[in-house]
Amino acid sequence: MSREALHIAGAGPAGLAAAITAARAGVPTIVHERRATVGARFHGDFQGLENWTRNEDILGEFHRLGIEATFDYTPFSRLVTYNHDGRERCFDSKEPMFYLVRRGSSEGTLDQSLKRQALAAGAEIRFNDTVREPKAGSIAAWGPRRSDAISVGYLFESDAPDGAYAAASDSLAPKGYSYLLIAGGQGTIATCMFGSFTDVKRCVERTVEFFRKKVSFTMRNPRHFGGYGNIYLPKRAVRNGVAYAGEAAGFQDALWGFGIRSAVVSGCLAAQSVTRGEPASYESAWRQRLAGHLKSSIVNRVVYDRMGNRGYDALFARAGRAATVRDWLRKHYATSRLKSTLFGGLRVVGERWAKAG
Repeated sequence: MSREALHIAGAGPAGLAAAITAARAGVPTIVHERRATVGARFHGDFQGLENWTRNEDILGEFHRLGIEATFDYTPFSRLVTYNHDGRERCFDSKEPMFYLVRRGSSEGTLDQSLKRQALAAGAEIRFNDTVREPKAGSIAAWGPRRSDAISVGYLFESDAPDGAYAAASDSLAPKGYSYLLIAGGQGTIATCMFGSFTDVKRCVERTVEFFRKKVSFTMRNPRHFGGYGNIYLPKRAVRNGVAYAGEAAGFQDALWGFGIRSAVVSGCLAAQSVTRGEPASYESAWRQRLAGHLKSSIVNRVVYDRMGNRGYDALFARAGRAATVRDWLRKHYATSRLKSTLFGGLRVVGERWAKAG
């Protein structure tokens, strides 16, 4: 008897990770993507695979889950930061703090790599195919449906050496941060804002001007880009028999927006549970693996929202006093009894970041 196909709505990292997992388990798998190709809402912009929330290297975790790093990536063990006055701090780590990857539909991007792996595993991808009401036994991984955070700036070409730079200043990115990333002759410069998106154009202009003063780099063929994400922690990620993964479930780093790891991991966990015929087991799986640091990131975001320029500076000064910045980041994101209690209190009082979505 042939097995019924697993249907997955969305061909982003979560959906494709789910497809790879299910297809390799021998389950007929069909991915429904509403756009004409994978990665269509991106344009080759850099994003980071965070490598600090766990001791295990993210590429090692991907490999253990059956996801191979066939995409282009650049490891970064140094990050240069600036405060609102332009004061510079350099953070170094023995292991990579993050890996830069490109998003989009071109070769070498994370999206194209995952697509190829899904197809090689035997999954079918149907483009220009929208699923509005997924049925029980399927996986919803259609990405963000609202804008809780945005990233706006420019993609460009450059002959500058590889580098990663970030600035925490409310004049550049209110309650967020601005960044400049250069790798392999390609660059991304942007302001990343959370919650309130007023004066975005002015913030982008200030960001470009700021980094031009601080970093020596060329900026050829600049192209405007923008992206967005949603943030919330669901009460349940299985609703009406449908397993929600990635940003469709609300899984995102509320502090700084490093959500790809959670997307891929949740996609794999959802597929493992659904293919076993036990979709309800996904609830315990994602809570055990993801809920702790996601709750912590929401508490961190609520605090960061109230810090202001001097608070941001104090936060990075504290990180600079740690033995290693990667260990400091892991502890900053780690779950604890205090943060769990604070998260529960924030949800009770209706704090926007703690709402269930």
